[in-house]
Amino acid sequence: MDPRKVSELRAFVKLCKQNPALLHVEELHFFREWLESMGGTIPPAPSHTSSERPDEAKTEEKKPEEPPKPPEPDSEESDLEIDNEGVIEPDTDEPQEMGDESVEVTEEMMDQANEKKMEAINALGEGDFQKAIDLFTEAIKLNPHLAILYAKRASVFVKMQKPNAAIRDCDRAIQINPDSAQTYKWRGKAHRLLGRWEEAAHDLALACKLDYDEDASAMLKEVQPRAQKIAEHRRKYERKREEREIRERMERVKKAREEHERAQREEEARRQTGGPQFAGFPGGMPGGMPGMGGMPGLNEILSDPEVLAAMQDPEVMAAFQDVAQNPANMSKYQNNPKVMNLIGKLSAKFGSQP
Repeated sequence: MDPRKVSELRAFVKLCKQNPALLHVEELHFFREWLESMGGTIPPAPSHTSSERPDEAKTEEKKPEEPPKPPEPDSEESDLEIDNEGVIEPDTDEPQEMGDESVEVTEEMMDQANEKKMEAINALGEGDFQKAIDLFTEAIKLNPHLAILYAKRASVFVKMQKPNAAIRDCDRAIQINPDSAQTYKWRGKAHRLLGRWEEAAHDLALACKLDYDEDASAMLKEVQPRAQKIAEHRRKYERKREEREIRERMERVKKAREEHERAQREEEARRQTGGPQFAGFPGGMPGGMPGMGGMPGLNEILSDPEVLAAMQDPEVMAAFQDVAQNPANMSKYQNNPKVMNLIGKLSAKFGSQP
């Protein structure tokens, strides 16, 4: 393909990008029809004509920017009423003592830990919660690898309404044994005391799944409706947030499109007031237009059914534009018969012109 012809075609395409009003020249009627037949959109013709004197060229006044819309009220999203009966203030005591996980536990230490555990259970039965806590702590120090000791101490903390301490013990117990139903039961009850309904429902449901417990099941029935209400409210809030973000994105796209169209109109007006529109185009305008002197045969080419069919192929069009930008890129498509057939046909037609 004649590099000069390709260069002229590339210059024409670039000119059309810079000055879309050029597409409304009467001689390019056939070109507009072809672009529209391929699904392209032709920018609207400018309101003024090239016959106007430069000082009569009018630029469209900028529209005042619309003030940003006020944010939607959040009352509907934040209006969540939950029955928090039984919820208490969180305990703020210093963290309880934990056993040293690196300690090597002997059989004697195990026996001593078991004795302390039995004493703690007796103290719990007598209602002496603090004594039970102290004894369970001694047992944990003797055997820090036994999950049930942490779970038992957590149960006492729940009874003492110290949910944060109970959760710390349950977390340690779950690290040691993640399949302990009792641990999830007491952590669920601790979350319930803090009003953490979703966490409570999760732990209580898991406790019942691992080992059904009537006490855990009864509390699950209490907290589950509240947890579901919170989850539904969150989904509603997320839907509203997503819808708002979509609207904002659409507004930004619309504004960017309007700014682009306005810039194109201003550029077109500046070109008309600044001198001949087509001085930079090879051969001038319209003499240098393909099919009108500077590049004879383009009208014939665009009327060729095979060429039109090839140009409707996105892959072929992308390659054609790549070659039009830089003829040296033709080497990239040597093994693509669709692209080379189109380039060969165009080369033959251009070469056949005088």
